[in-house]
Amino acid sequence: MKAQQVQLLRWLALGCALACADQASKWWVLEQLIPGERVSVIKGWFDITLVFNRGAAFSFLADQAGWQRWFFTAVSLFAALLLPWMMFKAIERPLSCAALALIWSGALGNGLDRAIEGQVTDFFLFYRDAWQFYFPAFNIADSAITVGVILLLLEEMIQWRKTATS
Repeated sequence: MKAQQVQLLRWLALGCALACADQASKWWVLEQLIPGERVSVIKGWFDITLVFNRGAAFSFLADQAGWQRWFFTAVSLFAALLLPWMMFKAIERPLSCAALALIWSGALGNGLDRAIEGQVTDFFLFYRDAWQFYFPAFNIADSAITVGVILLLLEEMIQWRKTATS
C-alpha cells in the first residue's frame, strides 16, 4: 500500500471515530432524556437538552413537508463520497485533510440521523438568560463540520498568503 493511501486511511479513521462518537452521544441522550427535557450543566450558560431538527443548520427548511429529509440525506451521501477524494488530492496538506475529515465525519453523523430517523438529534444548548441569548442546540457532528470549515478557511488563507508572498 502506498504512503498516500495509508495517510488517507488515517484521516478516514479519524472521521469514522468522530462519526461514531457523534452517534454514541446521540444514543446516550436519547436514552437519558425525553424530548424537550433540559439538564443544567453550567447554570445559566449550558444545558444538555433533547431536541430534533428536520432541517439543516439553524433549522433551515425544517418546516417543509418532508422532502428536505431526502434532499439533505442526498447531500450527506454526496459529501461522504466526494470528501475522501478531496482528502486524497490534498494528502500533502495535513491541515486540509484534517478539515475535510472533520466535515466528512459530520456529514456521516447527521446523514445517518436523517436517513434512519428523518431528523437530526441535537442536545448541546448554550444560552444566557440575562442577555436573552440562545444559540440553537447542536451536536458533535455539527461541531465537527464547523471546526472543519474554519480549518479549511484557515488553510486557504495560508495558501493564499504563500502565493502572494512568492
